[in-house]
Amino acid sequence: MKVNKVINNNLVRSFDEKGNEVLIMGCGLGYKKKADDEIDMSMVEKIHRITDENTAQKLSDLLLEIPQEHVRIANLIIDYAKQTLDKELSDNIYISITDHISFALERMEKGMPLKNALLWEIKKYYHSEYSIGLESLAIIKRELGVELPEDEAGYIAIHLVEASVNVEDSSYVSETVTMIQAILSIIKFHFQINLDENSLAFDRFMVHLKFFIERVLKNQAFAEDEKLYETLKDHFNEEFKCCKKIKRYFLQQKGINIPDTELLYLAIHIKRILNNK
Repeated sequence: MKVNKVINNNLVRSFDEKGNEVLIMGCGLGYKKKADDEIDMSMVEKIHRITDENTAQKLSDLLLEIPQEHVRIANLIIDYAKQTLDKELSDNIYISITDHISFALERMEKGMPLKNALLWEIKKYYHSEYSIGLESLAIIKRELGVELPEDEAGYIAIHLVEASVNVEDSSYVSETVTMIQAILSIIKFHFQINLDENSLAFDRFMVHLKFFIERVLKNQAFAEDEKLYETLKDHFNEEFKCCKKIKRYFLQQKGINIPDTELLYLAIHIKRILNNK
């Protein structure tokens, strides 16, 4: 590969074997280099293959501002997240995670920790992403000797959720958390129970709720199926009454009318978690 443009001593632009523009990182990689010089691949630490030109430019600008060591740590964390999560992440993850980690380290150095008001909810509703957040803190401590507070694991988790290819709106996470809390409150009040939030049944229910909310928000709810509804509704009578309250919540708060068939599926999952209780 050849240098197309030297951005700084540690970052150059080039083109891969398919002719796609790439950002190549490495300590001293761009030192005394000029256009058309061969790149010493033994010095390469990271190759960013980003197809969106706007994202590539933003990343290039960001990498100019941030210490090389912070960028290296962010790359380690992102690589770990990609290997661990069973989902694709958008290219924006390189911007959001790198920027956040560098800012968190800067704040820590100045004695300015930032509390995460959604930490408890993130732990419960986004367990996989939160676990990666905790491992990220371990990576930072191992590599830099800096111990960041648990709140930062929650922030990293949020960035991972927002970088999911199925998530398009940066407000999605907080909105989802709010709706999950509302649904759980309706269920607890309707049945006058407390749910075991440390149980496998609860974790399974959370997975269903997140997909349920995603379908509803994106107007991809299950279509009405009158035959299925008539066949099953009497088997889930009380659960369906509870779901009607959830339907009323979405209509009043979001202006969204949820089909009865979608509510029926939710009722089935509510019955399942009640049975487990």
